[in-house]
Amino acid sequence: MSDLALSPRKPAAPLNGYRIVQSISVFIIALVVISPLFMLFIASLKDDRFQILADMGSFRAFWVDNPTLNNFREVGNFAGELAFGRYLGNSLLILFSTVSLGLIINSMAGFILAWGSLPGRALILSLIIALYVIPQESIIMPLLIIVSRAGLSDTFTAQILPFVASPLYTFLFYQFFAQLPKELYEAASIDGASIFRTWWSIFMPLSLPALATVSILMGIEAWNQYLWPILITQTDYARPISVAIATFFGQDSIFWDRAMAASVLMMIPILVFYLAFQRWFISSFVGSAVKG
Repeated sequence: MSDLALSPRKPAAPLNGYRIVQSISVFIIALVVISPLFMLFIASLKDDRFQILADMGSFRAFWVDNPTLNNFREVGNFAGELAFGRYLGNSLLILFSTVSLGLIINSMAGFILAWGSLPGRALILSLIIALYVIPQESIIMPLLIIVSRAGLSDTFTAQILPFVASPLYTFLFYQFFAQLPKELYEAASIDGASIFRTWWSIFMPLSLPALATVSILMGIEAWNQYLWPILITQTDYARPISVAIATFFGQDSIFWDRAMAASVLMMIPILVFYLAFQRWFISSFVGSAVKG
């Protein structure tokens, strides 16, 4: 009989107390994050806005006796007083237009800063970082005057164009492109590729993590815009869903049932948008942490 068979079996290692505390902490954090979303979804299935308000603050907020989709049918119209289908379409148009144009413009600017023969590059980078520190609210009134005088009030252009170029996203692309091997740019130059061809055919296919990161951050920023749309839109033509939801909160009454359903409709597209890019988004952060 081998020595292995004669040797006594080792007792199981005791459960690590640190792992138990860690697991409990993660569970509590997940519960805190998920609970409001679950309560929002449950409330959207209740047909009585007064019952929704009465259930707040108790476990009844996480349960519905007779679920119904009436709230979604009321706010999902494309015409009429509750045309939230139209508002949702407006928000999707603003989202995809802003992200698409933003990826092109910010990536081009970041590439030129990283590899272009641009005089005063250090000064330009310092100005870009300084512009990011300035809060949006401090320039919103001059921007409103410029857009109004340009005749762009109450249009999609007014909600897309001012947010296409961003110092933060330009700097993110600059950092990513600057970390790529110099031999790629030199090989493209030797082959006679123009700077536009080098950016589009060589560097852009390699920048999927950066593209995903900027897409998610820019998409969330565009989707959650509230102050600027409420100032620049006067009619339902280009009004996004974030502003339209505010109409449920009046001075005399609050329509909690419809507001909850509209909030669920507003939440779903941005979650799908995130899930579509999460693979490259996470790999970008992991790669940055490893390099750091």
